[in-house]
Amino acid sequence: MLSYHVEAFLRVLKVERGISKNTADSYRRDLVSFEKFLARRNVISSEASTELVRSFMASMSVAGIAPTTMSRRLSALRQYFSFLVAEGIRCDDPSESIESPRRGRLLPKVLAENDVETLLSTAHASPGPSGLRLAALVELLYATGLRVSELVGLPLGALARDRSIVTVRGKGGKERIIPLSFPAREAIEAWEEVRPKFLKKRDPNSFWLFPSKSAKEGHLTRGMFARQLKELAIKAEISPSAVSPHVLRHAFATHLLAHDADLRAVQQMLGHSDISTTQIYTHILDERLKSLVYNFHPLANKLVNESLP
Repeated sequence: MLSYHVEAFLRVLKVERGISKNTADSYRRDLVSFEKFLARRNVISSEASTELVRSFMASMSVAGIAPTTMSRRLSALRQYFSFLVAEGIRCDDPSESIESPRRGRLLPKVLAENDVETLLSTAHASPGPSGLRLAALVELLYATGLRVSELVGLPLGALARDRSIVTVRGKGGKERIIPLSFPAREAIEAWEEVRPKFLKKRDPNSFWLFPSKSAKEGHLTRGMFARQLKELAIKAEISPSAVSPHVLRHAFATHLLAHDADLRAVQQMLGHSDISTTQIYTHILDERLKSLVYNFHPLANKLVNESLP
């Protein structure tokens, strides 16, 4: 059972900040963990000291809890104590001097260019109207780097008449325009020939580029496409664990940068508001270059200390 002050804090988050149920549940779990830790020491959270907060963080480290989880819990504590200070319940924030755990850089998974080519050729070899749809989806995803929700939820009107560009409304309602490769344009045109086969009888004028007869959304769902992509990977003899819609988005960005594309242009096409998010793909290339030196340079054993982080 949570303390009165924690419950009050959670109510403020819901009412004043309008956080989602999932976010509220996450805060609740993190604060429950802290209060259980304090209960074993007969202390309530509103009276916790800096030393107890530091001990809580240390206990998580000893338990092998991931730095990302530790950072999230510390963030929840900081917001909770900030609330207590603002409400005049205490005059200091005991979490203020606590440093967040250091996290190793998590580099996104990326498929090699030849693996993407294999995946595309396997998609094009898939039979029937469903095969044409799959080929269009994969070509479009690799050509644009769209988020999977943006891809499956594309309206027909997002495509220019000559199919040379696609206009996407992404996060925060921001619009961006992305040029389409010739293979993607050809795949979309082939798909449009058979698209009527996927229309509901009661909705022959569907708004969506990739309509679905079974999905309540009216269009192909993210889950449906993700499963089809895993099945495609198996047919292409690529590990299905290495393939997902987001991995192809990463491949789009990384392969462009590997061929000297402008970082700002890639940022705009991906819909990143902050260029530092896009810069992660340059680190992937750095790591691959280091790996290349380590594995193939004739003096690798001498260079290892200098070349590898």
